[in-house]
Parts: sequence; structure tokens; C-alpha cells
Amino acid sequence: MNIIKKKFKVIAKDLKFPEGPIFMNDGSIILVEIARGTLSKVNINGSVEVVADLGGGPNGAAIGPDGHCYVCNNGGFEWEVSLGKKGMRPISQSKNYIGGSIQKVNLSTGQYSTLYTECNGVALKGPNDIVFDKNGNFWFTDLGKVRKRNMDRGAIYWAKSDGSEIKEVIQPFMTPNGIGLSPDEQTLYVAETEGGKLYSYKIINEGQVEKITFPESINGGKLLNIEGGIKRFDSLALEENGNICVATLINGGISVISPVGNLVEFVKFDDPYITNICFGSQNLKTAYITASFEGLLLEVDWNRQGLPLNFLNI
Repeated sequence: MNIIKKKFKVIAKDLKFPEGPIFMNDGSIILVEIARGTLSKVNINGSVEVVADLGGGPNGAAIGPDGHCYVCNNGGFEWEVSLGKKGMRPISQSKNYIGGSIQKVNLSTGQYSTLYTECNGVALKGPNDIVFDKNGNFWFTDLGKVRKRNMDRGAIYWAKSDGSEIKEVIQPFMTPNGIGLSPDEQTLYVAETEGGKLYSYKIINEGQVEKITFPESINGGKLLNIEGGIKRFDSLALEENGNICVATLINGGISVISPVGNLVEFVKFDDPYITNICFGSQNLKTAYITASFEGLLLEVDWNRQGLPLNFLNI
């Protein structure tokens, strides 16, 4: 394994389990603070302001075709606070769990609405990560919720941004987390948390993927990464060349995996909860990474260019 250590700059600290970073045109970073229940803005000078108090557990976030921010809300976690290491991590469904949802936030006013709480009568449990396609529709993962004695089996959904249609595309899927699209938007990538695995699906229509049958696949996806080690996968972003950059828990870093499944490199950090990555700056060769255990937003020079997101004119 090609392990790389990179210098980084701390942009903001004391964040309450940051996730879902989005680099904005003015140089600020929009992200969620899951433990705080907010969509927040990290300004260029490092100051933090609340954009919207969403409650529950705002998790993944993406800018839609209307300029609003769409948020996966997992409904809330119970947290374990580590005083010795000055960190925190989610451990189970919140005692005040409010159910999962997709929320839409006006970044100018902070006003928000709820687009989806269910699909064909099945309640959303723990929406986690989200990505928009070029048509303005979005895919998102629902990891489910973990309780003391049991846990949900998750799913992957496709939905329209106007709230008019939602489809369950893949189910069951154990702990689906990060989600992304290939540069040509013909392939859907989904990261599995507990198994530390990355799967790919060929997109054959709007909200429809081609599935591999058992026993070649247990969830219909093609397994891309086969390297071992103790790890868990979280959110992800794509490089312009098609590599998938997966935030990796426990051993703390970014696993860069090629479209054919090769581990290009592992970018190591000290925080065991590296949860997400996005690309910014004028040439998209700066990575913004959430080190959530310590509550940090990191800025890192990246060797390759990130894939531009739809509806962000960077």
C-alpha cells in the first residue's frame, strides 16, 4: 500500500462532528455539524456561523440546481465523548430520534423545508450522503440506524429535487454511506461502512441500475476494492480522472481507488474519523477534509484535480 502523509492547514476547529463539506464560490465551506444539528458555514477567516438549525442529525449535503442546499438528515445520534483524546463519535440512534428525511435549505435565509420522509410507505431511517446528476436529480444513501441490540438494513434511493418522485433503487445494502457518480455519469459508486468496501453499479436509466446476481454479488454491485486491513468507509468524492476518494475510518485517511479497483494511494491523517472530502480552489487541486473526531476542517494540497460538481460554478 502506498501510504502518504501530507501537510495540512486547520481551517476551523471545535466543530461538532463536521461532515458533508461543500466548497463555495466565495471560498467559504458549507458543512453540517451532526452533533450540533446544524448546517453551518466556515468563512475564509475560519469563523463559523449557523446557516440553519435543522435538528436531528444533518449528515450529507449538496447544492441543487436551484442553488439551495439539500441535506440528508439521519434523525439523530447518541454520542460517546472521549475526554482524554478530546473527541466524540456516534454510537447509536438518538433517544430523541425524529426519523430520517431529506431537507432543502435556502442558504440566503436559512429557511428550510422537508422534501422526503418516506418512499412508497417505507420510512427513511438514516439518510447519509447525497450527489446530484447533471439533470438535477439526486441519488442518496440511507445507512439506517444502529441500536443497542439491532440495526437496520440500508438502501440507496434516487429522487427529484422538486419533491415529486422518489425511487428505492438498491435494497438491502448493509450500511451504505458515501455515494458518487463517475465523470460520464454512467456509473454509481457506493461505499459500505462496516465492511470497508466500495461497490459500483452501471446506471441504465433514471433511478435504475444494472445488478449482478448472486453469488457474484450480495447486493447487486461490483466489488472494486479487495485490499484488507481494519477500516470502515465513510463519504467520498471523485477526482477528474475518475478515481474515487473514500474517507476511511479507524486507520484515518483517504483511500484513493481507481475505477478498476486498484488502491492508488492512502493519504493518512492522525484523526481516526476522517469522514468526508471535497475539492475546491480555482483549479480544484485543494482538498477540504473533515477530521470529525477532533472536530477539524483540514485544507490539503492534492496531487490531482477534483471532479467539478454539478451546479457549482467554480
